[in-house]
Amino acid sequence: MKIAVIGAGYVGLVTAACFSEFGFQVKCIDRDKGKIKSLKKNIIPIYEPGLIDLVKKNNDSNYLSFSANISDVTDAKVIFIAVGTPTARRGNGEADLKYVYKVCKELSVLLKKGKPKLIITKSTVPVGTGKKIKEKFEQYRNDLIFNKDYYIASNPEFLREGSAIEDFMRPNRVICGVSNETSIEILRELYRPLNLRETPLVFTDLESAELIKYASNAFLAMKISFINEMADLCEKTGGNVQMVAKGMGLDNRIGSKFLHPGPGFGGSCFPKDTRALYNSFKKFKVKNSLVKSTIEFNERRKLQMVSKIKKILGKNIKIKRIAFLGVTFKPNTDDLRESPSLVIIPELIKLGAIVHAHDPAYTKSFPKLKEFKKVKWFKNVFGAIKTSDLLLIHTEWNEYRGLDMNKVKKVLRQPIIFDLRNIFNKNDIQKFGLKYYGIGFK
Repeated sequence: MKIAVIGAGYVGLVTAACFSEFGFQVKCIDRDKGKIKSLKKNIIPIYEPGLIDLVKKNNDSNYLSFSANISDVTDAKVIFIAVGTPTARRGNGEADLKYVYKVCKELSVLLKKGKPKLIITKSTVPVGTGKKIKEKFEQYRNDLIFNKDYYIASNPEFLREGSAIEDFMRPNRVICGVSNETSIEILRELYRPLNLRETPLVFTDLESAELIKYASNAFLAMKISFINEMADLCEKTGGNVQMVAKGMGLDNRIGSKFLHPGPGFGGSCFPKDTRALYNSFKKFKVKNSLVKSTIEFNERRKLQMVSKIKKILGKNIKIKRIAFLGVTFKPNTDDLRESPSLVIIPELIKLGAIVHAHDPAYTKSFPKLKEFKKVKWFKNVFGAIKTSDLLLIHTEWNEYRGLDMNKVKKVLRQPIIFDLRNIFNKNDIQKFGLKYYGIGFK
């Protein structure tokens, strides 16, 4: 079976590489000619562990190929739409579907009668998009027949940045929104390689599949915000949020994942998807408070971190040096989208602090961001720490877990650590003569 994936971004590239690893002939298509030229040379535009090896292996063996020409979808039986759906500029949280609809318009002229294709949305889209796509195709080509000349399906992705290959190859479940038996048969064949692992293949209607994606991300975001609120309560009462989270997580109805306090959630999914889901509640005039509260609390959370830093350093925060370790929203990615650091760092600089930063995934694009304009970057982590008044852990990279604390104590101007991720044990750090502050305990 031949597959075409339209969009060579994070989701599209991972999807194309993984299906080619299953032994399918996959063509990954993107209008960015520079990106396609690089991909043909096995140069990938994103930081994702294991992806470069997968791309090179299947590119070299001809299971995976790249093109900047959308007409190359004509030989494919299955077409995945994996283009971006950013938050619309209108400011209401709505997902912008202009790239999805543009692809639909371009595809419509390529569809031929008697050669049915399954068109699958892999992009994260609001409820009702599948139905709207069908209407768009019928508008562009009224001579084509739905469920005869083409089919529409929804197959949302659940890929975690930094673990995307593992998530695709060993998923908890595969969600497939369909409207006919033919689509079910094709999707079963696509995901047949996962049968050995007995991966649940869940078939739903289009609308339910679209909602499952948003509901899943919003629920996980709520878990993060909930444990952060519990952390605030622990700090006031003398409790320890790590013990609270452990006690909660051992209840298998709750689970331990996403019960880790910190500076708030970020990334390309949770902030965007919670806003888009809340917009759907408003659009369909359904009262909602949980998702709205999650969004609002997460925005306040970032500023709370600044207040904590001010309290630690006192009134003399002006001209104090802060070693800011990790700026990405999570480890094993170079993704800065919606990272709490984009709020915390500018606020610190506004207060007069001097920020020395380090991140293992640093790229030349980091200093170009307006939020990081006055940040001084260091290639070596101890270069950032040296003569600083505060060592702040923002992203829980493994590189920071094993820091030589004797050396840290020696090079810091003031022996203070503020660990926004609780990667260290307070008692262990204090043995080195360092003052240690974390989240959710005194």
